[in-house]
Amino acid sequence: MNKEAIIKVEGVSVSFWQNNVGVYSLKDLITKRKSPFKSKTILNNINVEVFRGQSLGIVGRNGSGKSTLLRTIAGIIKPQKGTITVNGTFAPILAIGAGLELELTGYENISMLLALYGTKNSQGNSIEKISEFSELTDEVLAMPVKQYSSGMVARLAFSISLANDSDILIIDEVLAVGDQGFQAKCMEKIYEIKRQGKTILFVSHFPDDVLKICETAILLENGRITHAGDAKEICNNYKKLF
Repeated sequence: MNKEAIIKVEGVSVSFWQNNVGVYSLKDLITKRKSPFKSKTILNNINVEVFRGQSLGIVGRNGSGKSTLLRTIAGIIKPQKGTITVNGTFAPILAIGAGLELELTGYENISMLLALYGTKNSQGNSIEKISEFSELTDEVLAMPVKQYSSGMVARLAFSISLANDSDILIIDEVLAVGDQGFQAKCMEKIYEIKRQGKTILFVSHFPDDVLKICETAILLENGRITHAGDAKEICNNYKKLF
């Protein structure tokens, strides 16, 4: 593995404001004697380095900060403290349907997202190849996405993201959606991307899936990294939490 750091997270903390006392109008806000809002820390002093070609698993119980960490690395969330350095392009699969415009057809979404990714059809990521991978018919791809089932949305979103020739693939707890045949197809595509030496960040509640893809992992608990290292060891530590 090339020991060039492609992602460097240094001292990153993320907090969100929460409404804890039921303020739902301006009158409620004025009549409260103290501020109804309270800051909740989601990530607390996160430090992690990911090397080019590395596959890193991120595990932890619900609310531990896994998805927030991925969104912060992807630039969707800005940290209050710390810095994140990314030396490459990435294709995030952060939620089923994220980035898709519901009023547009499947074909229009493919064209739009390829343009946003800066990907040209001549580079092998053609509309035809994406539609073929998704196994959606021409009739379905000509329909507005708002008419799709959740399984169809999953197929389209995965197919577009996996076709993006980026340095880093970010996957957040979405492999369980869709039928088993398509899940297996997506997993094989991820293996192919891994063999190409791409970097993968993979969040999952299923340790077996993490072990299939990742050599190393981190365990998050209450917004902190409690364990980091070999994926098998980290997954065992994760299982002990239940």
